[in-house]
Amino acid sequence: MIGFALLLFPFLLLGFVMLMGRVEEPLTQIAEERDIEQFLDDANADELDAFVREGTDSAMSRFRSRLGLDRLRRGWRKAND
Repeated sequence: MIGFALLLFPFLLLGFVMLMGRVEEPLTQIAEERDIEQFLDDANADELDAFVREGTDSAMSRFRSRLGLDRLRRGWRKAND
């Protein structure tokens, strides 16, 4: 019985991983849509220009890096006040 369970375990694990991949896929698409909506609402002119010239990936990386720096600056200012 234990030997049968040991042989069956990898296949059960593989099935679980495949099921979770199918569950994760729609959630990832929703998150990407929200990121693009936020980008189009909050992007500055340089980031929009990069979006048109270079595509989504480059523009989103610039946007995320700017947001990360702004958050760090705000936190630093609050800590020093």
